[in-house]
Amino acid sequence: MKAIVHEKMPGLDGLAFQDIQEPSVGVNEVKVKLKTAGLNRRDISVTGRRQEGADPLVLGSDGAGIIEEVGAEVSDWKPGDEVIINPGIGWIQNDDAPPKGFQIVGLPDDGTFAEYYVVNEQYIERKPTSLNWDEAGVVALAGLTAYRAVFTRGNIQAGDTVLLPGIGSGVLTYALKFLKAIGARVIVTSRLEAKLETAKSLGADRGVLTTSDWQVELADETIDVVIESVGRATFQKSIEAVRRGGTIVMFGATTEDTVEFDLRQFFYGQYNLLGTTMGSVEELREMLSFVDKYGIKPEIDTMFTLDQYAEAFEYLRDSNNFGKVGFRIE
Repeated sequence: MKAIVHEKMPGLDGLAFQDIQEPSVGVNEVKVKLKTAGLNRRDISVTGRRQEGADPLVLGSDGAGIIEEVGAEVSDWKPGDEVIINPGIGWIQNDDAPPKGFQIVGLPDDGTFAEYYVVNEQYIERKPTSLNWDEAGVVALAGLTAYRAVFTRGNIQAGDTVLLPGIGSGVLTYALKFLKAIGARVIVTSRLEAKLETAKSLGADRGVLTTSDWQVELADETIDVVIESVGRATFQKSIEAVRRGGTIVMFGATTEDTVEFDLRQFFYGQYNLLGTTMGSVEELREMLSFVDKYGIKPEIDTMFTLDQYAEAFEYLRDSNNFGKVGFRIE
């Protein structure tokens, strides 16, 4: 089968599109013929974390397709079922944090950037009929991350004012749509005016340039929650923007991982800092039901074919997207 494989050297130079052996099915597993798969920043990060000489690895955490074969002890699924891949392995109940042993699809085991993917039957979900194949293939990882950040960790309610620095990523476009669905006020930032205008067209109430002085620009706002994913470049500005006693929910760091901030300012301000990543099977099901209930569609920027892997990875690496990037596999 055809697949995007990482091997030989760290970074994007280690990517290749090649023929590999088709996986076989175990007794509790299903084989999915993938139709689409979502590209995430995690996939770029994985290429940088791999060592020279590491075994070939099929990348990819997101995907959707049709079950082609089921194992001997599989009872809840049958060939022909349309499914979404759960990008998380080993996290079933909605707990405070993922359990030990939790893994994300695409490292250390093979992922979804291939014609076929084999997985235990408990880590697939039925594709909502409201989503087409492009949408279904990019919904799980970013949608689940946004859902847990907004609802489980952030506990955001109707009427809250929420700041989303660096709008344009898959997660933040989901967060914007989730927040507007429940009646929150949403402020976004971006380095680009065009992205601010696009966000406003999707429901954002206000947009400011990331490079501006947020304390000045947002002096007339009371921001209850900031959903942070930029990292060092905006972290201090987020603390200064959120109200005293407010909350910062952090799910990523697209700039530098390490930040410095004034502890005295932080504890005198009574701020809350919450980390989050991905989510459980329970939350994935809740997210898919929420998407179906409110008619929310993933914001898709560009879909590539698997053999366009180099262009796709570079496009996402350079943050050219507004919304999700993915692959059409057939």
